[in-house]
Amino acid sequence: MAEQVFDLLIINGVVVTTDETREVDIAVIGEKIAAVEDRGSFKNAQAKKIIDAEGGWVMPGGISNHMQVHLQEPQLFGKGSSCDTFETGTRSAICGGTTTIIAFAPQSKTENSLLDALARTYAKAEGTCYSDYSFHLLVGNPSEQALSEFPILRSKGISSLKIYMTYEALQLSDYQILDVLFEARRHRITTLIHAENNDLILWMTRKLEERNLLAPKYHATSHPPLAEIEATYRAICLSEFIDVPILLVHVSSPTAAETIRAAQTERNLPIYAETCPQYLFLTKHDLDKPGFEGARCVCSPPPRDSPADHAALWRGLSNGTFTILSSDHCPFLYDDTTTGKKTCITAQHPQGHFKYIPNGIPGVETRLPLILSALTTSPSLLPLQKFVQTTSTNPAKLYGLYPRKGALLPGGVSDADLVIWYPPPGLEPFELRNEMLHHACDYTPYEGKVVRQWARWTVLRGRVVWERDGVGLVGRKGEGVFVERGGSSLRGRVRGEEWEVRGF
Repeated sequence: MAEQVFDLLIINGVVVTTDETREVDIAVIGEKIAAVEDRGSFKNAQAKKIIDAEGGWVMPGGISNHMQVHLQEPQLFGKGSSCDTFETGTRSAICGGTTTIIAFAPQSKTENSLLDALARTYAKAEGTCYSDYSFHLLVGNPSEQALSEFPILRSKGISSLKIYMTYEALQLSDYQILDVLFEARRHRITTLIHAENNDLILWMTRKLEERNLLAPKYHATSHPPLAEIEATYRAICLSEFIDVPILLVHVSSPTAAETIRAAQTERNLPIYAETCPQYLFLTKHDLDKPGFEGARCVCSPPPRDSPADHAALWRGLSNGTFTILSSDHCPFLYDDTTTGKKTCITAQHPQGHFKYIPNGIPGVETRLPLILSALTTSPSLLPLQKFVQTTSTNPAKLYGLYPRKGALLPGGVSDADLVIWYPPPGLEPFELRNEMLHHACDYTPYEGKVVRQWARWTVLRGRVVWERDGVGLVGRKGEGVFVERGGSSLRGRVRGEEWEVRGF
């Protein structure tokens, strides 16, 4: 061991994985983790670069899987168009400790092919990303042609898609959802579902408009918890009928979380769920600010009522109801009247109209630092190993990336994707400011939040790409590569046999 020359050594760290927390050193050769040994095992080894973690946490690189990077998507929410490109979005990800993102390749309702949508999106991402990347297909039209392309998607390393139960531009009927789930079952494709009752939202919106209640805060009123609760239960029923796993994304309602928990524990169904920082740190009262300021926090589903809701979702993370803690990074410029939040301000509506505010907030860079800062001050919220599980390992397993991603396994099994944090208790507390961030958005909804942690070093496939205490971003545009994915390694369908209509 002492005669081996390594490309990178990470020493004196406290390595945290889903399985253990241990004082070990990590050796890297090329892009892979070569060895993980007890602290001090490499003291006689030679290395081209050595990082002294000084007792800081060393974890697998974060995976933002429903990064929810709505990067360079076409206009789906009125006139709004997301402001991050693959370049700026993945740059922001790297600086916050996320080394792999899965973005959306959107198919519109007017096109039949999913492969065309994939090719379009791949062309936007190729050669521009700072992090590694892959895609979910966003299915707007499950045509006969689109459904027939599922096996081709698998051959191209795509094993997940997303569907919507709301939004006119994307909403699928239950009939169409059944078609998608049926084919997803056949080809082991993971289906993400945005679960809200569209008609309930439209009905509430009309009632608010009748009373001229149009301020940003009424976005939350128009998306009541019951819209999410009903659609969540309906999605679970459709999943159970087809006998196929689903992931319910950006869950905001504690009652919806209870419904998911019951499906998991009482009915033993492979129902997976995700929540996001906005539902742990923001409430609907953040939408109720003077003038138009509340629009900064408009997203769907909206943040809910109170810190009591936060506490319920933290419990869901701790007890395993939530498989994933993602970002739902969907950034729109705030001070922009062409494609940003202020597109809904008109002569008729000088304070804007909540229905037309682009839905979404930025959050990929702040996801891990916010959560880990909370755990630094309140460790009982979530064990560190569960933090790693929900932000890295589970996404890798659900989306067919494990153990290449989401793990620190030696012998060339895992990519050397790592994030190294500051030793506890972390940094001197400081207030988060948008100018600290690396996205293209002109605001963060977490402005002024006190944080105590940030990625100190981010390592992508063996190369340091972020040094907070040094020059900052040292990664290069185009350094990220497309990662082909297999099927999910989490529990799949309950019935092993082929789906049989006569079984009902």
